Amino acid sequence: MAADAPAYLSLHESGELAERAAAARELLHECTVCPRECRVDRFRKPNGFCGGGERALVCSAAPHFGEERPLVGRGGSGTIFFGGCNLGCVFCQNYDISHGRRGQEVSSSELANYMVGLQRQGCHNINFVTPTHFVPQILAALGPAIDDGLSVPLVYNCGGYESVTTLRLLDGVIDIYMPDAKYADGEVAKRLSGAEDYPSVMRAALTEMHRQVGELQIGEDGLARRGLLVRHLVLPNDLAGTAEIMQFLASLSEDTYVNVMAQYRPCYRAAEYPELSRRITREEYRRAVQAAYDAGLHRLDERPLSFL
Repeated sequence: MAADAPAYLSLHESGELAERAAAARELLHECTVCPRECRVDRFRKPNGFCGGGERALVCSAAPHFGEERPLVGRGGSGTIFFGGCNLGCVFCQNYDISHGRRGQEVSSSELANYMVGLQRQGCHNINFVTPTHFVPQILAALGPAIDDGLSVPLVYNCGGYESVTTLRLLDGVIDIYMPDAKYADGEVAKRLSGAEDYPSVMRAALTEMHRQVGELQIGEDGLARRGLLVRHLVLPNDLAGTAEIMQFLASLSEDTYVNVMAQYRPCYRAAEYPELSRRITREEYRRAVQAAYDAGLHRLDERPLSFL
């Protein structure tokens, strides 16, 4: 096995990956996969917050060229979008998928086929988008995918609202964690995403992710191999608490790779919230980027002010 091969190949070879998949599946009986801990039996009735049942709900699987540069390269990032979500963001840009739970239920073998198919199309990685509530199903599909030749890095593209217990089942499985760091304030998180404990949960989750994979490692070809890549969406009226978020990310490591995102636009129910009913200004974005530099961060993916 090559020295730079993803660690999940060794886990599969040793049998530990199958053990992790079995342990994750047990969480579905009284679901505690995410921090909401709805404790519903997902084998009988998918009536928890996320609406997820026994099988994964897949909305799409295709090469994506709009992700961060270290993920895209020439072949694109192999995105698998899952339906449903464990957050309730009122401004979600993919609300038809997350809130509308659009998608098709798939078996483990079908999910494995999606992964291998994207690799065969030339994608540089498999990018699980909103995967939190389907971690057991992903782990169950990985074994068959590896047997069929899967060998590219795995990206865990999430909202940052993660159970540390579940993340530990992914230790050595996920190569690149790409979480959001949405809010610094619990009252804002409660009002806009229905998760008052988001700030503390997010901090614990990102700390665990960083422990597992460290800073983002990029090869000579410009492609990410392993590590943590954090997204922070700048919100109008500093609702995200950007400066505090950046200070936390710098406390993990000043080498943390951060995408300071400028593309907020009022979507879904944002018009019902006056503080969210407009796009951000150039000055708001400039201050957000400066807050990152002031915190000591220096690996920033930022947009030019002319973008706004």
